[in-house]
Amino acid sequence: MARESLKGKWALAIGTFVIYVLLTGSASSMGTSGSIISLIIAGPFTLGAAIFSLSISRGKEARLEQIFQGFNHFTTALVAYLLMVLYILLWTLLLIVPGIIAALSYSMTFYILSDEESIKAEDALKKSKAMMDGYKLKLFYLCLWFFLLALLCVLTLGIGFLWYIPFVNVTMAKFYDDIKGK
Repeated sequence: MARESLKGKWALAIGTFVIYVLLTGSASSMGTSGSIISLIIAGPFTLGAAIFSLSISRGKEARLEQIFQGFNHFTTALVAYLLMVLYILLWTLLLIVPGIIAALSYSMTFYILSDEESIKAEDALKKSKAMMDGYKLKLFYLCLWFFLLALLCVLTLGIGFLWYIPFVNVTMAKFYDDIKGK
C-alpha cells in the first residue's frame, strides 16, 4: 500500500527526506552544541515528517514545507520527543527487551500529534501506548523487515536509502492508519 501511495510522488518524497536528513544530521555533526541543537529540533522535524508521510499515505497533497510544520507546535513536539527518549532510555536501562517494547509502544506518538493538534504531549504518549496494545509484535516484525531492507541498501553503497527512508515513513503512516481504524 505504501508503494501505491508513493507512485508518482517518489521524487517529492526522496527530495523531502534528503532535506530532512541533511537538516537533522548536520546539526548533530557540530559537536556538543550541535547535539543539543539536534535534540531540540528533532521533535518538530519528526512531527513534520509524520505530517508529510500521512499526507502521502492518505492521498492528500504533500508538500516539502510540511516537514517544517512541526515547528508550529514546537513545545508539544519537543516535550513529546524528550519524554519518548527519556522513557525508552529508562526502560532500556532495565534490559534491552523492555526498551524495545517501550519504543514500539510510543512509536505512534507523532502521528497522533499530527492528527490531533490540540492534544498534549503526555496524552499523545499515553494514547500511542494504548493504541499499540496488541500490535507491538506486528510492528516488531515490520521493523525486522525494514532492517533486512536496510541491509540491502548498504549493499548498494547507501544509494538504496534514497528510496528506503520515504518507503519506511509512508509504511509507518499506513500502519498508523490501519490500527487507528481498529
